[in-house]
Amino acid sequence: MRGLSLGSCYQASITMNHSAPVSPADGGFATLGLSPTLCQVVAELGFVAPTPVQARAIPLLLAGRDLIGQSTTGSGKTAAFALAILQRLKRGKRHPQALILCPTRELCAQVARDFRKLGRREADLQVLIVSGGQPMKPQLAALELGVHVVVGTPGRALDHIVRGSLDLSRVATIVVDEADRMLDMGFGEEMEKILSGAPKPRQTVFFSATYPRSIDAMTKAHQQNPERLTVGESDGPKSSLRQLAYVVNDQGNHAHLDTLLAILRTDPPESAIVFCNFKATVARVEQALGAAGVSSASLHGGLEQKERDFVMAKFRNHSIRVLVATDVAARGLDIEGLDLVVNYELPFQPEIYVHRIGRTGRAGKAGTAVSLVGPQDRAKVKAIEAAIGSPLEREVAPAETKIDDTSTSTSQPAVHADATMETVYISGGRKDKLRPGDILGALTGEAGGFAGSDVGKIEIHDRFSYVAIAKGSAQRAIQQLGAGRIKGKKFKVGLAR
Repeated sequence: MRGLSLGSCYQASITMNHSAPVSPADGGFATLGLSPTLCQVVAELGFVAPTPVQARAIPLLLAGRDLIGQSTTGSGKTAAFALAILQRLKRGKRHPQALILCPTRELCAQVARDFRKLGRREADLQVLIVSGGQPMKPQLAALELGVHVVVGTPGRALDHIVRGSLDLSRVATIVVDEADRMLDMGFGEEMEKILSGAPKPRQTVFFSATYPRSIDAMTKAHQQNPERLTVGESDGPKSSLRQLAYVVNDQGNHAHLDTLLAILRTDPPESAIVFCNFKATVARVEQALGAAGVSSASLHGGLEQKERDFVMAKFRNHSIRVLVATDVAARGLDIEGLDLVVNYELPFQPEIYVHRIGRTGRAGKAGTAVSLVGPQDRAKVKAIEAAIGSPLEREVAPAETKIDDTSTSTSQPAVHADATMETVYISGGRKDKLRPGDILGALTGEAGGFAGSDVGKIEIHDRFSYVAIAKGSAQRAIQQLGAGRIKGKKFKVGLAR
């Protein structure tokens, strides 16, 4: 049995549809005090046993208690607070009843997706994302019409509060997600203003992977007799995460690139993230990997939100294998099955290292975290080892393969890291009443003729959708979808590039 972590819930639901339904009455989530409707949704999504953080947090949250939750990445905390909030919502009253604060736009999108998945049987549930980098006008219009749950970054949420468009007077629950990362990113002042201005009594919940003194001071100022909940690796499935340090000879400009390529060639990963500290480094690494034949893309703070969404959709559905990223991607991204993280550059703070490697080796699955370490990194390595409580495994790097990151070709054979899927774009989404099952049916039904194994992850956004198709079959899918109708409507279809 699996605990509820929603990274790939739709794929799980496809699997469940081909087997006997799971009865919520069998125990698991039903024993936590959740409603039969929510237990039914959880079962439909393919999850039966709650994770340790869910088993301990949900009853406290349903009782209205303030909570400080410290848990590792991938522990299922989002579902814990989402399920409790959904149960306590008064859906007949269309005003903000819960505010979720997140450090990044990506985490906002993930949390909102999880609310919608878990609340899909809740009539007329309205969840709104208010984050920077998005147009203000649609957010204002949605708030005017009325929403139940607001998920936002602190800066944009505060903008709406100051404007008067976001009214917190009837908010019953405020969740501060990844609170330590918020403070690292400089959101302390905005968080203080929001929490100080919100009415009391209310339920205030903090979730954080680490618990620095700054968070301790904030919880004392804004919570009432909070319950402290700490869930570590010992409380859940054991991680099979190896943490390796490869010493890199810094003589020459390409030592790090040579070693990275050798790692990818020696044991090609299904999916990997390569973390860099700077946007310029990301661009250089991506260019070099592309020249070596590695299916890759970059993610950093300079991208527009549409570009970020597109890159992440392609990475999640295996249209690209390697994501080269700054720490904008270190936390809160909806990524499952990641088998390799490479610290191309060690982060400046050991806490960031913990967040980076938390993307792999989750829920008992095997994972590897590799750090490229130069002579100048000794102090960083010492701080990291103190933070994780164990030494990194020293390993000899694979034989280096000289590459030229300024060229578009290499004398060496390309890394075997081609993508297994292609991404198809459809010009309809959630606002057009499209659901994943509609797209899946159009492809696998009698008219479509695709096998279920040819269709991968399906992502529905407000006005567009992405669907992963087995490599080599995308053009046939485009022709089929473009010539036919999805849910009785015609949509533009094309290859997402």
